[in-house]
Amino acid sequence: MVDRNKTAPQTHVETFPNPAPERDFVIRIRVPEFTCLCPVTGQPDFAELYLEYIPEALCVELKSLKLYVWSFRERGAFHEAVTNEILGVLAGATQPRFMRLTGTFNVRGGIYTSVVAEHRAPGWVPAPPVALPGA
Repeated sequence: MVDRNKTAPQTHVETFPNPAPERDFVIRIRVPEFTCLCPVTGQPDFAELYLEYIPEALCVELKSLKLYVWSFRERGAFHEAVTNEILGVLAGATQPRFMRLTGTFNVRGGIYTSVVAEHRAPGWVPAPPVALPGA
């Protein structure tokens, strides 16, 4: 059960049952205020996280996701490592059919970084795209 009064960072995410496990559908979540620390300089790094996933039995509970993301604020982490770590925790908690996490990090020393990490359940094959006429 989710503790609705909790207002401190947490190192895990909570889940809830997928309301439509009989079909593939996409959940898209945008986290515009992700922060961590540069492990070399200790200066803050800012990023937007984009999560897209097709759930199996479980979905990510949003308040717990917010509290989980908050736990990185005082941690040193390379962009590549933190993106893969977050994907691992989210995919581990939900066991989705498919999950993609994109971390788009703000400029640092004139360089922008985007990291894209994906998880696919063994044997899962996406449905072919549907082309609708006109528009």
